[in-house]
Amino acid sequence: MALNWYIIRVQVGREERIRQNLLRRVKQEGLEDRVPEVLLPVETVSDIKAGKRRVTKRKLYPGYLMVQMDLDDSVWFMLKDTPGFGDFVGGGGQPVPMSPDEIDRILDQMQESKEKPRLSITFKKGDRVKVKQGHFENFDGTVEDVNLDKGIVKVIVTIFGRATPVELEYWEIEQV
Repeated sequence: MALNWYIIRVQVGREERIRQNLLRRVKQEGLEDRVPEVLLPVETVSDIKAGKRRVTKRKLYPGYLMVQMDLDDSVWFMLKDTPGFGDFVGGGGQPVPMSPDEIDRILDQMQESKEKPRLSITFKKGDRVKVKQGHFENFDGTVEDVNLDKGIVKVIVTIFGRATPVELEYWEIEQV
């Protein structure tokens, strides 16, 4: 029996429900040894809303599930009969297993984000922003640089007619 990892397309927004249906069907069909694991790849991100830090999960690949399985006819038909199942990622209608390097990279990314949640910073260079609080409250500016590790955003604001770079925490600014 050769257990390989495959990526399957599913309906966007219903990934967790389809995952649960798939696990239930595997159990009903008695295929636990052929389909030991079904994963929804997620990362843990932290964000600050209303002054409170909250940790949430965000899908790495919306619309996709990772399935470890020994693909044979019984597993193939069980998957095809699962509501919400799209198809396999791969070429020519034939499912292509993922390489061990790809799997390790995704699993490492999931584990790393569990241990140290990533900051959820959506700003990028060139974005127009408004300062929400601090010494430069109500000033408009343009994002010059984003430091994801520290959560610092460098913003160019105009003070007395001169462009001045200011380093702010990411939660001190908002998109205009």
